[in-house]
Amino acid sequence: MSTIYVFFADGFEEIEALTSIDVLRRASLNVEMVSITDKEVVMGAHDVPVVCDSFFKDNDFADADLLLLPGGMPGAGTLSNHEGLKALVTEFFKANKPVAAICAAPMVFGKLGLAKGKTVTCYPGFEQYMEGANCTGEMVEVDGNIITGKGPGAAMDFALTVVDKLCGKEKVAELVEAMCIK
Repeated sequence: MSTIYVFFADGFEEIEALTSIDVLRRASLNVEMVSITDKEVVMGAHDVPVVCDSFFKDNDFADADLLLLPGGMPGAGTLSNHEGLKALVTEFFKANKPVAAICAAPMVFGKLGLAKGKTVTCYPGFEQYMEGANCTGEMVEVDGNIITGKGPGAAMDFALTVVDKLCGKEKVAELVEAMCIK
């Protein structure tokens, strides 16, 4: 079974990570919560602890359909400094596989030069890391294999956009109805 990998470091934004995971699992997708730290329990930016399914070092990601990076600080900064994750994101991007990041986390794409020439969005103030990108300020942007979200308020739209990319509009419509989304 294919898998969506969601990466965690202390200081992640809880709404962005957990909304994405919840919506993806409601879409019957296999989601693996991966700690890039040496701890199974990772602490969110608002002191919400989350138990991860696995550690970065214990995965080969061969079954990955999509990589998802939640924002929040300092979590997104930690993601952007993790050599293994940077290599994995770059490999995925070059293979034209989907990568998704929200809030501060699109800076990972920007710092790697993957956002150049792409239309993206990110948390206000993080445009500085998106050199050569068209930063729109929209809630969600999709440009080729890159999905980006603006911040916590975009979490549901971001998650549904990921579902659309992987499962199609029919599955999104089912979820919208089941979750009573306007």
